[in-house]
Amino acid sequence: MLTIRFFARLREETGSAERAVELPREGLTVAQLRGWLRGQDARLAAALDDGRAVRTALNRRMCNGDATVQDGDEVAFFPPVTGG
Repeated sequence: MLTIRFFARLREETGSAERAVELPREGLTVAQLRGWLRGQDARLAAALDDGRAVRTALNRRMCNGDATVQDGDEVAFFPPVTGG
């Protein structure tokens, strides 16, 4: 089971702050997980579209799309943050 968290506008766009999902297969990368999630429903498809800037953390550490996801992990998606 994976915990998927959405922050800021992604939480609003997906309609949830957190989802629990079964790992679709072993050896999945974060990029592949993002693609799989897009196939789950229209809201996820729009929020996680490849053309949108989305940052990712795996177990509370920033990561890129090549990071491998394992059962029990937490994956967080959020928009880039700007400060001022």
